[in-house]
Amino acid sequence: MPQHERKSLISHGQVAENRRARFDYEILDTIEAGIVLTGTEVKSLRQGQAQIAESYASPERGELWLINAHIPEYLQANRFNHEERRPRKLLVNRKDLSRLQADVARSGNTIVPLKLYFNDRGIAKMLLGIAKGKKNYDKRETEKKRDWNREKARLMKAHG
Repeated sequence: MPQHERKSLISHGQVAENRRARFDYEILDTIEAGIVLTGTEVKSLRQGQAQIAESYASPERGELWLINAHIPEYLQANRFNHEERRPRKLLVNRKDLSRLQADVARSGNTIVPLKLYFNDRGIAKMLLGIAKGKKNYDKRETEKKRDWNREKARLMKAHG
């Protein structure tokens, strides 16, 4: 492949982030999980293509599953391509899985994907957050704080 046609590949670093999650949910705790992928999914992720905004994680049948994450098809793969929105298995140890199941069952929390990234060794990982849904007034409060911090930074820059 000629140099000018080469797409930028992500060997390590962030692929996708769920920025909306921190606005819609109060993140109580985070946990890192591995993710089981096929070859074409990894190639698609290395091109920086993934959307985790509408996805969630669900403990089912003694395993943790990522539901509704969108990894687009890898264009160079023909009939061996993957299904874009298939459930993907997340890898956590048993102690963490039982803790997640207890948190979801007991307090009505949910498991929200926050980031999808490649670690230093080039392995796909997902940062999950144990989250509690915010009420509308909490969301307005978050927005007020964010706007005030922006305004404060502008004032400090102008006068500082």
